[in-house]
Amino acid sequence: MLAFGDSITHAGGDVQWGVALHSWALWVARALGLPYSLYAADGASVGDVTGQQLLAFERLAADPDARYELGCLYVGTNDVRLGGWDAEAFGAELSRALGWLAERCDRTLTLTIPLDMGRPRARERIEQADRTIERVATAQRSLVVDLRRFGGRSLVMADHVHPTAFGQIAIAEAALDVLSADGLLPRVRPSELISYETSRRGRLHADLVYAYRHAKVSVRARLMHAAR
Repeated sequence: MLAFGDSITHAGGDVQWGVALHSWALWVARALGLPYSLYAADGASVGDVTGQQLLAFERLAADPDARYELGCLYVGTNDVRLGGWDAEAFGAELSRALGWLAERCDRTLTLTIPLDMGRPRARERIEQADRTIERVATAQRSLVVDLRRFGGRSLVMADHVHPTAFGQIAIAEAALDVLSADGLLPRVRPSELISYETSRRGRLHADLVYAYRHAKVSVRARLMHAAR
């Protein structure tokens, strides 16, 4: 299995109730029993995928001509948040990336972007990006995981961008549902591979930390909005 994209696929971060924060793509690979190669990088745009990550595979892979059972790509969160958003250019690069994967993988899978992602919000851009992702995926015969409604206190960090450990597992479970419907069945569900316990004191501490971090993000977002 191959995985490309930005920090959401690269992953890493805080432990949540003793559960390590692993990439949703890694959870998918574990569930399917597939070897896993990751080329995603923090802060990547779709242009970074086509201009750097695909080239890194061709340069570093032990067998660049090998075929893979599944190729995954989750990108766009940085594209919609940065200046110079261009839905048409985004679609062209996304098509290039998914086409590259399709040449090497029996199945390809991509994901839409949560509508509530980021602060300040960029809902209009995200809606454009999601329509583009679905259009390009249809043209490239790629499977799509719809994450438009993904979110929530336990699934997304206070920055409203990065999934928590449980959020990564939830994304993996959604991806496995799509793959299962296409005939690629998991050997185990990611939720079956973890165990955890909570406590009243621990929940209170987590809530206080989240509230503090959320307040910082909200103040920063309001200042950015006022400066426009």
